[in-house]
Amino acid sequence: MPSSNPLPPKENALFKRILKSYEHKQYKNGLKFAKQILSNPKYQEHGETLAMKGLTLNCLGRKDEAYEYVRRGLRNDLKSHVCWHVYGLLQRSDKKYDEAIKCYRNALKWEKDNIQILRDLSLLQIQMRDLEGYRDTRYQLLMLRPTQRTSWIGYAMSFHLLEDYKNALSILETFLDRQQVEGLDVTKKVNNIDYEHSELLLYQNLVIQESGDLAGALRHLETFQDQIVDKLTLKENLAELNLKLKNFELSASYYKELIARNPENTLYYKKLIEAQRYTREEEVVNFYREYGEKYPRAMPPRRLPLSHATGDTFRVLVDKYMRKALSKGVPPLFVDLRSLYTDPVKVEVIESLLVGYVDSLKRLSKYSVTEGKNGPKEPASALLWVYYYLAQHYDYLGRTEKALQFIDTAIEHTPTLIELFVTKGRIYKHAGDPQEAYRWLDEAQAMDTADRYINSKCAKYMLRANLIKEAEETCSKFTREGVSAMENLNEMQCMWFQTECALAYQRLGRYGEALKKCHEIDRHFSEIIEDQFDFHTYCMRKMTLRSYVGLLRLEDVLRGHPFYFKAARCAIEVYLHLFEHPLKAESAEQELNTDDLAPSELKKLRNKQRKARRKAEQESAQAREAQVKRDQHHKSRQQGDVEADAPQLDELVPDKLARVDDPLEQAIRFLQPLQTLAQDRIETHLMAFEVYYRKRKVLLMLQSIKRAHRVDAANAKLHGCLARFLRVIDDQKEWDPAVVEVVASETKAFLDARDVARLNERFLSRNADSLAAAHEAAKVLYHLDPANQKRALDLVLTNVDNNKCADASVEVCADILRSLEAGELGACDALAEDFRRRCAVRFPYAAAFRLDNGDTSGCNHHAETTRDSPEDDPSGN
Repeated sequence: MPSSNPLPPKENALFKRILKSYEHKQYKNGLKFAKQILSNPKYQEHGETLAMKGLTLNCLGRKDEAYEYVRRGLRNDLKSHVCWHVYGLLQRSDKKYDEAIKCYRNALKWEKDNIQILRDLSLLQIQMRDLEGYRDTRYQLLMLRPTQRTSWIGYAMSFHLLEDYKNALSILETFLDRQQVEGLDVTKKVNNIDYEHSELLLYQNLVIQESGDLAGALRHLETFQDQIVDKLTLKENLAELNLKLKNFELSASYYKELIARNPENTLYYKKLIEAQRYTREEEVVNFYREYGEKYPRAMPPRRLPLSHATGDTFRVLVDKYMRKALSKGVPPLFVDLRSLYTDPVKVEVIESLLVGYVDSLKRLSKYSVTEGKNGPKEPASALLWVYYYLAQHYDYLGRTEKALQFIDTAIEHTPTLIELFVTKGRIYKHAGDPQEAYRWLDEAQAMDTADRYINSKCAKYMLRANLIKEAEETCSKFTREGVSAMENLNEMQCMWFQTECALAYQRLGRYGEALKKCHEIDRHFSEIIEDQFDFHTYCMRKMTLRSYVGLLRLEDVLRGHPFYFKAARCAIEVYLHLFEHPLKAESAEQELNTDDLAPSELKKLRNKQRKARRKAEQESAQAREAQVKRDQHHKSRQQGDVEADAPQLDELVPDKLARVDDPLEQAIRFLQPLQTLAQDRIETHLMAFEVYYRKRKVLLMLQSIKRAHRVDAANAKLHGCLARFLRVIDDQKEWDPAVVEVVASETKAFLDARDVARLNERFLSRNADSLAAAHEAAKVLYHLDPANQKRALDLVLTNVDNNKCADASVEVCADILRSLEAGELGACDALAEDFRRRCAVRFPYAAAFRLDNGDTSGCNHHAETTRDSPEDDPSGN
């Protein structure tokens, strides 16, 4: 690079050796050569040498010195593109991408055609999704290096990401034409299997499809199909495009080829039915029967018709399907058939068949008494798997007594099968007893200590029972030696463990530790987003363009993932609690506790506090050491020298996190990604309302309510928010007239009454069969006028025994009990105990309603009763 302040030949040779040492990661040699130049009095303030010394020091981890030298070099030579470029590299190593972009732009003012600076700038622009700036930078690179393939591809991709498909396709076509004109005719490369050219064609086809020109995309595939190496993707695209263009016969022929290639792909069967335009039940069932005969070992032709068949046809098919699975011993049979449980008629058919199996297998070892002496007997294990299925069946239907009866019978039949103990634990979990659930999982884990899945599941149940230390010890069987299990799991980004850990700390009231886990999960997502930096050049070079576009789109919505949602919800709830009930200052609390102590007791307390401080310092040192190791590991994975030096993150101290000055602002940090990426979940907007209600931000409250109303207008929690919002409006005094006008016009769309009492009565009449709705309406009624307490309590207490309330679950009733004990419906201790007793009768296994609840480790009022979401655990465990 030409220098703005050139050195004489001797020093210039040394400077080149600094650059070479930096490129070869010989940092100590680089410092030695820099010292030789700077020791000369004439060049001791040479800007570019100072900058390169700073860059080298940064690679050695001496960050403060690095910044000092680079800034000094920049002050001495503000017109040097080298100094600005190096300063940008330092900012990039600290993940300050916006500042680094500014530095690169300053460098380009003095050296506008520098390839390396332009490349570095383009990487930061795509990382920050400055797509227009990325397009301009890629254009400059194309003008400077028109013979390089990546120059053309990068420029085309910039238009694709901006959804300017016309220009993207024009550039790709020009590039392919140039290849042919220059004697690089791609048809000659077919014999050499040119994967990169094949991927480019498939990427071009993707752009055509996204532009909406399906007919053009089909023509393109048909024209270049001989040059496309990925035949599976080719056929899938041809089949899909023909289907969308209503070329049904051609589409069907492609899907038949695909099924012959992979008979286990369920999507192919569904698409083939669509292509053959089968709509009637009989046609669909016959179609699957035909393919079942053609591919007897394939699962989809036997499972998929169960979703379409009804009546006697369904009974025959499901009977045959279950018999085969039970005889073979397929543990996830219930998980497989669980999607059919949306139809009550099918549930009855399955239940009647299974009950019949039990009776027949006991008597004859056959599935049906009508079979008599025909054929061989079923294996003894068939009865075991029927018991196993029935236990899961009744558990799913909420009939805990029957579920336990069948699982106990199964355990008595075969007491060595681990799945039975896991299922029994799951039944107790769904019934609301996390302690008993963990005990059965612990027994299952003891039967096979080498099974990582059982180990993890046991740890999860321990955390739900608030046994954090025990869960950590359980996980330590499979974590790295020499490091605490908690640290190692954080290192491995084991987010299910950290989420459950955060929720356990929240239930125990240890809010600092809960927030620490939530922030750790947030950092994992930040690391994943930063790790995409490695792929910007790699994917362009290797031509994995479709995967690269998929990666960019995934990263854009990454924080919409269920793992982040659960952690963010926990953090927001904790911050809201800390806003309402801030923790007392530690020193003041200690003074309060030591006022009335005798000298000997005071001495003991001081010793205890010293030990606690020493232990905290030791843990802090271990955490710092673990962070250094993580940074080194991250360093080894990075491409360039500078990217390796990750910024030192602030240590997460639980006590400091729990005593923040601005809990609502911290809550908003977690909330904002959810508002963008989890808009379809009503909890997002309800949490947003709670935050903005406490900040008294009227328009943001209104925005949250409108969005929640679009998702689920009948939600009980939303009604409570609406009532509070109307009371805020009624209390308005000196609002801006424009705000008043906006609120008045916007609330007309979803509020049929501005009077809270009338709104509450209408809500009650519309949701007479909902216990959660009755609870929210009761709270509104009491807050309107405490004189309404008797009616409010009656609403809740009479509905708990009402069998019409379909949502009278353990979770809803536990929430009501918490509300009664917290005084949200006024002083009613006796009624709260009465409510607890009635719930204990209705839910005899739920720990939340036990009178002798001293052994539930603080989880009584926070029972984990909900089933895991499919995203967390596909098996429903």
